[in-house]
Amino acid sequence: MRSKNSLALIMAAGHSRRFGSDKRVATLNDGRTLLAATFQAACAAFKQVRVVVNSQVSPTELGIPESLAIVINTSASAGLGGSISNAIQALDKHMASTEFGSIAIWLGDMPWVRPETCWDLAQRVTANTIVRPTYRGDLGHPVFFGSNIWPALGDAKDERGGRHVLTRFAHQVINIPVTDPGVVQDIDYPDAIPKSTSLP
Repeated sequence: MRSKNSLALIMAAGHSRRFGSDKRVATLNDGRTLLAATFQAACAAFKQVRVVVNSQVSPTELGIPESLAIVINTSASAGLGGSISNAIQALDKHMASTEFGSIAIWLGDMPWVRPETCWDLAQRVTANTIVRPTYRGDLGHPVFFGSNIWPALGDAKDERGGRHVLTRFAHQVINIPVTDPGVVQDIDYPDAIPKSTSLP
């Protein structure tokens, strides 16, 4: 079962400075690239998925269908917040003609989030709330933003982006404890890639 009422927005437009190379194409031990694995995980949980990438590499080179990519121009100063803002604006016309109740912001280096976690979170979010998973007290992703909060995401153009929106709407944030370690397992450095195909 995949969520019909939420759209997964995978953020993969960064420059991987801490990783030292383009981590989107880093190879996991099962042979998949990091971004392709994240994309497949999202597709297992959502009927609608879009991947935000920069204009330096084509979506097909990253293993993403052109039709599901949102290509944006990025700058160092814009950061993740700017990427989210640009993506929300690009999606605006599309979302106006759909019945999506929420957008799930999913980071491109988090391929181990379980589908059932996403289904549960998608059921919890409303138009006026933000739903975020926590694992053993740590805040995780994806973060679900209800439809009435999208304009704020679109307007948050600086590098704080989503964090600024979370602060602004703090009274509308619902933190949901989950048993899924994948919501906090990201890859910032090459040595963070697990030695096996399962979650470390």
